[in-house]
Amino acid sequence: MTEAYLDFDRHEREMWAGRASTYERSFAPLCAGVRDQVLDLAGVSGGKRLLDVGTGRGTLAAAAAGLGALVTAVDAEPSMVEAAGRNVPGAEVRVARLPDLPFEARSFEAVTANFVLNHVGDPAAAARELVRVTATGGRVAASIWPFPAPPLQAFWGEVVAGSGVVPPGGSPRVEEALDFPRTAAGLTTLLHDAGLDGVRVETVTWTHHFDPEDWWSGPAGGLSTLGTLLRSLPAESVTRIRASYDRAIDSRRDSNGRVGLSTTALLGSGTRLEHHTRASQVV
Repeated sequence: MTEAYLDFDRHEREMWAGRASTYERSFAPLCAGVRDQVLDLAGVSGGKRLLDVGTGRGTLAAAAAGLGALVTAVDAEPSMVEAAGRNVPGAEVRVARLPDLPFEARSFEAVTANFVLNHVGDPAAAARELVRVTATGGRVAASIWPFPAPPLQAFWGEVVAGSGVVPPGGSPRVEEALDFPRTAAGLTTLLHDAGLDGVRVETVTWTHHFDPEDWWSGPAGGLSTLGTLLRSLPAESVTRIRASYDRAIDSRRDSNGRVGLSTTALLGSGTRLEHHTRASQVV
């Protein structure tokens, strides 16, 4: 485990610490945009043992419980676990983090990780751990945000550029030797090398509609790359970025004052088999 790995994971833990309510208001509806597709790709149905890794406030776990699945959900952030426990009362919910999950090998028939592999310092180790806890014949489904960033995520860069504020460098990043291309081909290779067969990666694009104050509350509350930046800047610079945000938003508001921007996610899935032989597919 390298120091860069540890730095990135510490940064992620600090960013999310105590921010479950901020996440619920700002980014949780966005991450729920592919909930049903992820559950379908994982083959979740009544009676199946599901592990939802990085459950957040339990949106996906609650939907799985509604399908009759036997749900276990974990998250690295205690405030998220507390919220998920309230939102999915019939599930076993606990604090746990990748790449060291507290479960025996082959414990679950379905494993999901909705926008989790974007937030780990060693994505390959994390993917291997998802496969390790999956039963033979079981399914893993994981979603990630791609790079280059789609318009919704690229919007934040436009806001900062429009403010004239020059961001300081030095934010922790995944070590180059441990990273993977955030593309369909990159996710395919990551999951295949982790031990999944028949890997399939789908590109899903939709328009996310949001209230501008709710959307701003995420970075204003310390979440996302912009949130990390805002915490490091003097008040005058934060004011300039907020003014740039307002200008950019005002040009995009609909008649109800809301904004809709296009975004894209990559959804990867595959099956754990005893013999790792099947071809992979990007669609």
